[in-house]
Amino acid sequence: MARSRKVTVSTDAEGHTAGWAETDLAPVRAPDPTAAAFFDVDNTMMQGASIYWFARGLASRNYVTTADLARFAWQQLRFRLLAREHAGDMSLAKEAALAFVQGWRVKEVEHLAEEIFDEMMAPRIWAGTHQLAQRHLDAGQRVWLVSAAPVEIGRVIAARLGLTGAIGTVAEVVDGAYTGRLVGDLMHGPAKAEAVTQLAAVEGLDLARCAAYSDSANDLPLLRAVGRAVAVNPDGTLLRQARQHGWEVRDFRTGRRAVKIAVPSTAAAGLVAGAVTAGLALQRRRRAG
Repeated sequence: MARSRKVTVSTDAEGHTAGWAETDLAPVRAPDPTAAAFFDVDNTMMQGASIYWFARGLASRNYVTTADLARFAWQQLRFRLLAREHAGDMSLAKEAALAFVQGWRVKEVEHLAEEIFDEMMAPRIWAGTHQLAQRHLDAGQRVWLVSAAPVEIGRVIAARLGLTGAIGTVAEVVDGAYTGRLVGDLMHGPAKAEAVTQLAAVEGLDLARCAAYSDSANDLPLLRAVGRAVAVNPDGTLLRQARQHGWEVRDFRTGRRAVKIAVPSTAAAGLVAGAVTAGLALQRRRRAG
């Protein structure tokens, strides 16, 4: 079973911090070392939100109750409304992310993520998107997931899909446990583009030869940072932008309008923010046990 390598943390000249983790499948030297592909996760690679399915998995294991899960879903909706009203203000999401990870053991999170991926996430992977990622791998290029979820969860998903690694939100770890403090900011919006730019500098990638795939207009900075942008299962705003810029559009959804599984990821950071309910409920249960 693939295990994560150490999370690499990089800070650029402007003070932006990013982190990424490779899987054991990552080649030491890719046949095409200057090109790579970057895939958003929620509603791009997977139907619905990875953090939501992680919380569902916790509920199925009695880590949280059905009521906790319902409050979690409500928190998702509430945050999306706040995000629209206060665009750019990420303080609420950051505080929620801190509460979500505090006290968790890294190995426990990875173990749970592996089990929950197999049970709940794997059936919801878009086969078409996975095939697009495989084409890059077959061409000798590296393929990275880019997600607002904790980087360890992203790494597990990448390993299960046979990809190179994941870029994600980095939480501080001391003695194998999350402290509740973030290293840098949430991997959301412009932060994704900054992280990809840092990774490119470290890994010797030519962004003009790289591709990015996303469903959301939140990822426009990422899509504009690479030479080839692809809108996958796009929301309305991204679809309009794709048509305006002549970007490729791939839609693997069925029906006249797409049916999004569970909670849509209209604000990727909101998925992390909503997870606070599940995290706090788990901590309550452990203290009571």
